[in-house]
Amino acid sequence: MGGTMGFINDAKAQVAGDHARKAYANGDYILVYKFIEANTNSKATAPMTGIADQIQAVESAGWVLQHMAAAEGKALTGERVALICMFRRRNQ
Repeated sequence: MGGTMGFINDAKAQVAGDHARKAYANGDYILVYKFIEANTNSKATAPMTGIADQIQAVESAGWVLQHMAAAEGKALTGERVALICMFRRRNQ
């Protein structure tokens, strides 16, 4: 990946990390976050690089992924995969 998608994924990871740091600083012990990956081909097995970067950004802010649920849908802009992730504060 590169170009525009790389920039968009980097920006999404930055936003996810910012939200995670803010929730951690607020003393929250649970964080539920929705990640959306667009333009996926649900018939192909492939890395979800943008999602992985976002999850890593949240975990680097002191959280651990505990549960994840996935849903697929089609919008006017194409196929999308949404992952709903529940994180717990590290050391909880």
